[in-house]
Amino acid sequence: MQFDPASGQLKCPFCGQTAPAPVAEAPIPPHPLDAALAAAPQAALSAQALQVTCQGCGSAVVFEPPEVAGTCPFCGSPIVAQPQAADPLIAPDAVLVFKLPKAAAQQSVTKWLASRWFAPSALKSMAHPDRGISGVYLPFWSYNTDTHSAYRGERGEHYYVTEEYDEQDSQGNTVHRTRQVQHTNWYPASGEVAHAVAGSHLNALEPWDLAELRPYEPAYLAGFKAQRYQLDLGGGFDQAKHVMARRIEQDVASDIGGDEQRIEEVSTEYANSTFRHLLLPVWVGAYRFGDKVYQLAVNARTGAVHGDRPYSVAKIAALVLVVLAFVLLVVLLSGKH
Repeated sequence: MQFDPASGQLKCPFCGQTAPAPVAEAPIPPHPLDAALAAAPQAALSAQALQVTCQGCGSAVVFEPPEVAGTCPFCGSPIVAQPQAADPLIAPDAVLVFKLPKAAAQQSVTKWLASRWFAPSALKSMAHPDRGISGVYLPFWSYNTDTHSAYRGERGEHYYVTEEYDEQDSQGNTVHRTRQVQHTNWYPASGEVAHAVAGSHLNALEPWDLAELRPYEPAYLAGFKAQRYQLDLGGGFDQAKHVMARRIEQDVASDIGGDEQRIEEVSTEYANSTFRHLLLPVWVGAYRFGDKVYQLAVNARTGAVHGDRPYSVAKIAALVLVVLAFVLLVVLLSGKH
């Protein structure tokens, strides 16, 4: 049986019989990060899963029979490699199931293409999806950790000085005036901040309604493809640290206080780090315009579209000429007055 986004149930593609999809009976727990980094991946998306690697863009795609490799959902290239048993990986913990049917996703793509400013006029009629769009689960890492940060910086406190100056008024008379000028005293600051933070990188298709995550079941993969993660667990945590660093800097600035802050150094230690491996649903595809292939993706929960698009040099040049003509007209009228 395959998961049917329209009904939210498992559905037989041959007779149409439906069955309830698995649901979460308890919160989906995270895993200790250090232990997972020390262990070798030993799981697969399912016992029957096959895997191919696109020779065009390098994406590793996993699917379940009777699904076939076909074309790469990310670049539209035909996949000619022989499928093989999926390599072991860190098993997914949770999945956000498809909510937007394929037909609705395709309508979102059509509207998106038609609404692009500065796109060639022929795009509406000439752009066409290469073999349609494909449903793909994209892999994401989600992390939680306790942070303890020692910092060194400066606290700036404003003070104001009254200054005197002369200027000419509208009649050409010299007028003596005063004004308040801001200055800043800087004082050394150091200290420590601690926080429990979460870090993830869920890309341009955010937001994702993660409250609706379900425990992973191979049944959700049937009828769809899944991209194998190409950023490993440790690399993902390194990227997540950059996301967390912004929150830590906010905490440090608040701890320094004053009117302004200068942060010179922050040293952070991480403890009790955990992670979850998530699969999030997108409709992905490529469309061809001219001699180029453009990629796009649709959030299969919200319908939001993100992708590449061509630009019309002629339209952009025409707008520039119109603006220049308007500026010239304003200058000429101002000169007459």
